[in-house]
Amino acid sequence: MKYLVMVQGTQADYDAMAGKPTERAPAWTEVQLKAMYLYMSAINDDLVESGELIDAEGLAEPVRTRLVARGEDGETVITDAPYGDTDALPAGYWLVDCASLDRVTEIAERVTRCPGPEGAVAYPVVIRPIMDAADDIGAA
Repeated sequence: MKYLVMVQGTQADYDAMAGKPTERAPAWTEVQLKAMYLYMSAINDDLVESGELIDAEGLAEPVRTRLVARGEDGETVITDAPYGDTDALPAGYWLVDCASLDRVTEIAERVTRCPGPEGAVAYPVVIRPIMDAADDIGAA
């Protein structure tokens, strides 16, 4: 079954990774940032080797987000960077094809062990099954 595995972050987290500390996030050093990228690359390499990886990407920081909605009058409302420092959004993802929920949970648990500076917020990793034509809405 296919799953979307998502890591989360806030604008403050992205700022901290760029070396700018905030009240919510300590600044990352170049060594810590490199360790994080090496750790994530190792996960990607292992998933490629196992044949489970379909795609994986990091996402741009929240200030580069655009929200497109339908307003009360029916007109389109476009808002750039609608999120503040405390709003966690997807920061990156893996699209994987795994044999079971237990297996994708093992992958997510490994992601939670990614190195970072002391005091950084540890967000949960989100796993979402991807529906196929045989899935019913609301099926458990």
